[in-house]
Amino acid sequence: QVQLVESGGGLVQAGGSLRLSCAASGRTFSNYFMGWFRQAPGKEREFVAHISKPGINTAYADSVKGRFTISRDNTKNTAYLQMNSLKPEDTAVYYCAADPEYLGRIGDEYDYWGQGTQVTVSS
Repeated sequence: QVQLVESGGGLVQAGGSLRLSCAASGRTFSNYFMGWFRQAPGKEREFVAHISKPGINTAYADSVKGRFTISRDNTKNTAYLQMNSLKPEDTAVYYCAADPEYLGRIGDEYDYWGQGTQVTVSS
């Protein structure tokens, strides 16, 4: 079992940047596919990005493509989400997720989740 803890959220003005971190513990981090998801108030959770185990392959939601970058450092047991050119519609709680077998856009397929970190973008 792997434990995930997100950090790096906060309040930022539109056009600004934030970098979220997801620190993993408990098992070998490099054995897990990683994903980022978000949930805005009153909305369903949605896929943001995912990354393969070695960090070579990535995928993004259309809404964040070109603005967000997912990465990971397996030596530090940490995944990242660099968010640039933030928009008010990016406001949400951001969650990282891990799974040893699934790499995709369906949140329910990931077995392990962090507690989330709030990102608020003001206009």
